[in-house]
Amino acid sequence: MNILILGSGGREHALAWKLAQSKKAGKIFIAPGNAGTANIGTNLEIDPGNFSSVKQAVINNKIELVIVGPEAPLVDGITDFFSEDDFLKDIPIIGPNRSAARLEGSKDFAKAFLIRHNIPTAAYRSFDISSVREAAGFLRTMDSPYVIKADGLAAGKGVLIIDDINEAEREVEAILGGKFGSAGQKVVIEQFLKGIELSVFIITDGISYKLLPEAKDYKRIGEGDTGLNTGGMGAVSPVPFAGPEFMEKVKNRIIDPTLNGLREEGIVYKGFIFFGLINVNGNPFVIEYNARLGDPESEVIIPRIKSDLLELFEGVAHDDLSERIIETDERFVTTVMLVSGGYPGDYQKGISIAGLGNVKDSVVFHAGTKLSGDNAITSGGRVLAVSSWGKTKEEALEISYRNASVISFDNMYYRKDIGLDLDN
Repeated sequence: MNILILGSGGREHALAWKLAQSKKAGKIFIAPGNAGTANIGTNLEIDPGNFSSVKQAVINNKIELVIVGPEAPLVDGITDFFSEDDFLKDIPIIGPNRSAARLEGSKDFAKAFLIRHNIPTAAYRSFDISSVREAAGFLRTMDSPYVIKADGLAAGKGVLIIDDINEAEREVEAILGGKFGSAGQKVVIEQFLKGIELSVFIITDGISYKLLPEAKDYKRIGEGDTGLNTGGMGAVSPVPFAGPEFMEKVKNRIIDPTLNGLREEGIVYKGFIFFGLINVNGNPFVIEYNARLGDPESEVIIPRIKSDLLELFEGVAHDDLSERIIETDERFVTTVMLVSGGYPGDYQKGISIAGLGNVKDSVVFHAGTKLSGDNAITSGGRVLAVSSWGKTKEEALEISYRNASVISFDNMYYRKDIGLDLDN
């Protein structure tokens, strides 16, 4: 079976790495891919948002399965494009249609969906440019910190947590005034929930689902969870506090009501659902939905899947996921993200990466890299994810950090406290 993976990050490298282990996998193509995926399959210089180019790649390479990594093509309707095209309609694509992808594409839709179906989430209100004064008034009824979200996709920059009321009001005005373009035509202002976050993932064929390993990621650039938000500086799986009792609450209060709610509203959802959760005194609340796997969470949850991932994708394609098996490695997996100096602000690209051949007992997933001749160079802010297995979290972290230390590129930076908060 020839497979096309859309995307270029660590998530897509992890998917390609795992799918290459399947006996059913034929040629693997990644569009546009990175220096790491080039060692597994064939990179195609295609923008995943250019659906016509994707179609041509499917035709040229006799693709039999398409997996959508990032959220933007899903929100823009690539699954609908396939289903409405005479040539593509019979080719399975892993990812929800445009209507279902609103769970990620519109925070206003997602919050309203949560409330409609009595799924635990923070209290909120939504505002547009016509109600900017009401937004300021609503902020002043709340205690700090203030959580402000652009409604649409804003490249990971659309969620702000602000302590100062005046700054919060200015940010609401800026977002509604076009700071994030069309993504900010609405803002969601919601109650701040105090607790510890985690990410829970399922794959569903719209009828049944399989629970994937959970993870905790680390968004802030600085140690001690300080500084600006990033796309993720590392992750740990499993999450020690997410034991059977807690996960039963997640299933009964969040996963099942979400799938039931989608069915009640006539929304057919096929693909991954990422539940961004927060543990508040032992009870799970939904912070956000995503319509795809997380990154860097993929770099710890995919290595924990022992069974054939392609079998699960076939289950989604054939609506028989309930008959498929998922086996999970009980060991811990940790990943440490190596990033460019200056990230998430300005940073240089095109820097040569050294030491990859010296890595032992870890797998290095490429995120922001590309090939220059035979050498990997940096092409993004988050460059590499060093993932390792261990019988304990501490053992896995020791291996990840040991291997992070043998890799180098100019101004490389990584957090040295990944997973330490889980000791408390």
